[in-house]
Amino acid sequence: MAHKKTRERAEELRREIRHHEHRYYVLDRPEIGDADYDRLVIELRRLEAEYPELVTPDSPTQRVGGAVAEGFAPVQHRVAMLSLDNAFGAEELAEFEARLKRALPGEAFQYVCEPKVDGLGVALLYERGRLVRGATRGDGRVGEDVTHNLRTVRSIPLVLRGPLAGLHVLEVRGEVYMSRQAFERLNRSLADGGEEPFANPRNAAAGSVRQKDPAITATRPLDIFCYFISHAEPYPVATHWEGLQALKASGFKVNPRCRFAEDPAAVQRYCAELEGDRDRLGYDADGAVVKVNALDQQRRLGSTAHHPRWAIAYKFAAQQAVTVIREIQINVGRTGALTPSALLDPVEIAGATISRATLHNADEITRLDVRVGDTVVVDGAALLLVPSRAGK
Repeated sequence: MAHKKTRERAEELRREIRHHEHRYYVLDRPEIGDADYDRLVIELRRLEAEYPELVTPDSPTQRVGGAVAEGFAPVQHRVAMLSLDNAFGAEELAEFEARLKRALPGEAFQYVCEPKVDGLGVALLYERGRLVRGATRGDGRVGEDVTHNLRTVRSIPLVLRGPLAGLHVLEVRGEVYMSRQAFERLNRSLADGGEEPFANPRNAAAGSVRQKDPAITATRPLDIFCYFISHAEPYPVATHWEGLQALKASGFKVNPRCRFAEDPAAVQRYCAELEGDRDRLGYDADGAVVKVNALDQQRRLGSTAHHPRWAIAYKFAAQQAVTVIREIQINVGRTGALTPSALLDPVEIAGATISRATLHNADEITRLDVRVGDTVVVDGAALLLVPSRAGK
């Protein structure tokens, strides 16, 4: 049985490690070096090994844990994770504003604008400040329980601090993603090991979160931006912007490019600025999300079966490039499925180097009439068409 001083030291180590994880993985402002951090973790592991009764589910040593899953259990979301309606230019953003005014005549609106990160949507459930469940978006109403895997993502807090720590129940929405630099490192590592690389960072993030073995997920360079308090008991804020500040103060990683917008003109400026910066973001973003700030207005605007009426996604123009197919490979998956892909002359798109495009299946090769040596148009890691024979 552990003595009182041993228990106190274990709790002190847990607090220190959580503090330094937050500084490193969320704030990008570490206070100590890797060696000093490792010494804290080693000491905690030693105490927990000697006194197993000291181990807690939210201990930093338990981020990689849990049995290998046979399948993911279904999770009913407390609030549906709906899709977003789209706007493809300034005129459609203006029409969004007009719809709001028709729905709530005589009212003024303020907004919050955020990058639309291209990743995997998840819901994180906390009870009295401790992470108890993490789930994928799924069909928006029912997702998959991937708690063990999400616990390995270092920027997801296992224990909250600040204003949200004491809530009975809290559900937070976030987007798990992989930076472009991390994605390229992962693909090089997979290729060196004879494994099939991922087509793009979004697929890499989704595939990593849905691994059957959390230990594999733990090796993947995943990150998260949290953006919404979808449910809370009691609900702690009156506006979406206040919610983002509460998330940040409680230990969640919030995108630093989120911005409060006083009026539609500020929204337009934000969308144009973010689109101009998309290659320098360091991660894939296919647009900006614009949300009505006041939660009371959000509630009264409501939702359709598909999307909330109080938010819209401003979509960036697609980025494409022309390159040449050098080889067509057929990859055999673990289930025996055959997946063809085209090896390309490397080309830069959205700040990433694309050297491979998925061809999906034999029917797609026939449809596009793809051949080695063809000049092709690619969008991200998707091959769109062969210009020399398009339309024939």
